Amino acid sequence: MARMSSTITAGLVLGACLAVGAAAVRAGGRTGTGVKLYRETYRPQFHFTPAKNWTNDPNGLVYYKGVYHLFFQHNPFGTQWGNMTWGHATSPDLVHWTEHTPAILPDKLGTIFSGSAVVDFGDTAGFRTGREFPIVCVYTSAGGTSPGSEGLPFTQSLAYSVDGGRTWTKYPQNPVLGQVAGSNRDPKVIRHGPTKTWIMALYLDGHDYALFGSKDLKSWTKLCDVPMPGTSECPDLFELPVGGAGGRRLWVFWGANGNYRLGTFDGTTFKPETDVLRSLWGANDYAAQTYSNIPGSDGRRIQISWMNGGKYPGMPFNQQMSFPRELRLRSTPRGVRLTMTPVREIAGLRRARKKWTNEVLRADGPALRLGQGELWDIEATLEPGSAQAVGLKVRGAEIVYDSKTKILSCLGQSAPLEPASGRIALRVLVDRTSIEIFADGGVVTMCSCFLPDADDRALEAFARGGEARIVSLTRCALKSAWR
Repeated sequence: MARMSSTITAGLVLGACLAVGAAAVRAGGRTGTGVKLYRETYRPQFHFTPAKNWTNDPNGLVYYKGVYHLFFQHNPFGTQWGNMTWGHATSPDLVHWTEHTPAILPDKLGTIFSGSAVVDFGDTAGFRTGREFPIVCVYTSAGGTSPGSEGLPFTQSLAYSVDGGRTWTKYPQNPVLGQVAGSNRDPKVIRHGPTKTWIMALYLDGHDYALFGSKDLKSWTKLCDVPMPGTSECPDLFELPVGGAGGRRLWVFWGANGNYRLGTFDGTTFKPETDVLRSLWGANDYAAQTYSNIPGSDGRRIQISWMNGGKYPGMPFNQQMSFPRELRLRSTPRGVRLTMTPVREIAGLRRARKKWTNEVLRADGPALRLGQGELWDIEATLEPGSAQAVGLKVRGAEIVYDSKTKILSCLGQSAPLEPASGRIALRVLVDRTSIEIFADGGVVTMCSCFLPDADDRALEAFARGGEARIVSLTRCALKSAWR
């Protein structure tokens, strides 16, 4: 849980939170200004946002019977952080979302901070009552964050669904894990097949994390500590094959700011093989989590993050999620690194494609005009050549590569980027309030929010201080996921 405060908004009581209930929300309703929901000026068109009010960390990402579940930190009463509840949305394709009644509401143990979800195929917790396998959410009960939980610590609790995620029941014997240290929180639970054990990655305090094990999701034993210097909150733990490494696999231990370590895990101990590595370079990318229970026939590791800190003036909602992305491990000259790329389902939104090849960009010439619009999916291979800088200009925001310093910059953020054979490769997603950049096949990820001038809808390519070349550039206009 990305904590913004230690107490809920003044004047709102726990009983009010428990009374929350609403029909499923879909695009088409109207805001107080009469504008249709999901058509507002600063409403992202292919990034998830709740219909109204505040959201932050993605929670409980789980796939079950053709449905992607997205739970999220949500304030049902206003557009600022507070009254933490688990909102709930579902999608058949990671692009088109339906928002439902909030799933997990505050109780006497506290408001509901971040956590994860699993499908309990073996009914190890004993919650199954019918044909559906139980979906079990593991979350932090944030003691001391509501009037009814004053003086209580942060603990870990369970809620479960036996009807495919439509309704939720809290485990009567919550919490299942008492306070370990400080404001310990954000449990990420996975199933470790070889040992038939549930593993919980938990943030403890400072830069310290730990792993716990359980056979039934109810009783937990500490397994090992995992130090993550420079990192706190929202852990994740998953295994990936290393591309081009002859069947080698490594485990990734992840923290909220996108720092990670690679290592081995035997069901008891995570042994790091690297120092803490950085994956995220943008201004607004935090508290990411990956999906559990993605079918083996698919095999992807899919992640969503909170694009924290964006501004949405006059909107009925506040904050947005990143577009879902696929994670891989790849061998590079600097060692094995995590890569991120947008999930392939983005192709369903493409509607107008145009391609350029072998275009020269001159510093003394005009920028190359690539189109007018607000929603884009762009793939570009650029050759800096003699130019000091080369890049794209998107609705007034510049994505610039400095060929001397080998630095990629956008919206005040920068990242090191080594060219490959004298070229740089960029993938860029542009929504109404965000630019997500994936460079060098996703080794560098730079996601930031922005508020463009409504009248500036131009997309251009440029060079400065010399001559550069577009080896290839494909841009696709995107349609809204809400229409």
